[in-house]
Amino acid sequence: MLHDLLHLTITGRDVLVPVYVIAGFLTLWTLAGPLRRRPADRAALFAVLVRLGALVAGAGIGLLLVWWVGDVQDAFGVAFTPVTRGWFAFGCAVIAMWLVVLVQGGWSRRIVGLTAVCAVALSVGLGINVDFGFYKNIQQAIATNPYPSRTLPLKPATVPDGSVVEPASWHAPAGMPTRGEAVSVRIPGTVSHFHGRKAVVWLPPAARTANPPTLPVLVALSGQPGQPADLFQTGALDQVLNRYAAAHDGLGPIVVAPDQLGAPARNPMCVDSRRLGRAASYVMIDTVDWVKQHFRVASGPNGWGVVGFSEGATCAMQFSTARPDVFGSALAISSELVPTNGDEHHTIAVGFGGSAAAYRAAAPVAIMQRHGRYQDHLTVFGVGGADAPYKVSTATLRAAAEHAGMQTALVVSPGSAHDWNTVRYVLRNGLPAVLTHMGLPGTGATR
Repeated sequence: MLHDLLHLTITGRDVLVPVYVIAGFLTLWTLAGPLRRRPADRAALFAVLVRLGALVAGAGIGLLLVWWVGDVQDAFGVAFTPVTRGWFAFGCAVIAMWLVVLVQGGWSRRIVGLTAVCAVALSVGLGINVDFGFYKNIQQAIATNPYPSRTLPLKPATVPDGSVVEPASWHAPAGMPTRGEAVSVRIPGTVSHFHGRKAVVWLPPAARTANPPTLPVLVALSGQPGQPADLFQTGALDQVLNRYAAAHDGLGPIVVAPDQLGAPARNPMCVDSRRLGRAASYVMIDTVDWVKQHFRVASGPNGWGVVGFSEGATCAMQFSTARPDVFGSALAISSELVPTNGDEHHTIAVGFGGSAAAYRAAAPVAIMQRHGRYQDHLTVFGVGGADAPYKVSTATLRAAAEHAGMQTALVVSPGSAHDWNTVRYVLRNGLPAVLTHMGLPGTGATR
């Protein structure tokens, strides 16, 4: 029973409609409470009008708070959609009405009002979650990394690295698993001394055979706040890859999602700094070396790619533009123009030792300008169709990439913003081009 509860879908009508109906009914019941007992009493009518005024005032305060925190302070680094603003305003409105009920008195009314507040709070949480497309079920909301921990063996020294397997020469052996497997592993910060949380590694069916072929590598980076499991749990990356593997004899990339943050609320910006740690070295040295030590993977940049969302996309752009000798492909979903940790002053102070020049030099556009022409390099950009700020940054980055000689593509998620609905759409429609560029069989969008 507990297992069923944890996997209960909280984005479907079966859950949303009853919760919304109950919240709406309790809100109206609380609003009209005085009229139920004294329908013709002027005092009762006045009490209802006061509650209605509180609802309106509370909604206005909620909208003002969203504007101040989200638009003026940019505390979350994203522009909230009208849906999220509406839900937050509704929640503030009901809280304001309940405060009035507390003053007006009556324990039964207060209890009903508190019940309405709780139901509305649940509705607001569910509604905003649907808008952002984050948690699909309760387990995702409470489990940061649901994948089993495993210590993977070192690759035999006699197995050489090389080019990605020729798809025409690969035939799935008998007994090969039908699906890929995601496991949780510890990647030590041997060189960087960076303390990352456990990484998630996804192995395609072909990699789970006794004699696996040489496969490409995809490094996957979460947004911030976030954790390595996000692109799998919420972004459904494993579902995309399983469908791809099922159509191509079990082939697919080995996906490694290291922790470039260190903690959900931290943001080292994928640079090496004294105050935030050597996150760049952790990904580019420790993680890359660990992958080569444990798997039979491609040796050249044509077989290596990096994908990320938001902060992770900015990291993907930093790494792929600065180290084309490692990454020949990138998929950047809603990338920023520059590494960001708070405002520009704070970013420069904590990430770049107070050097504005170092900060400017770390921007992907600046990196591309210094590098010059790129050879056989693909970057696929993804963004939400309703995400105006990131559409601007994406267009700027793409123009710079094309000017530097990169092959580019753009995937726009219709109607979504800076959220996980965008991530899932872009992964389905943008990842196939990256896989093809890394040497795997070509295909269309992976539905």
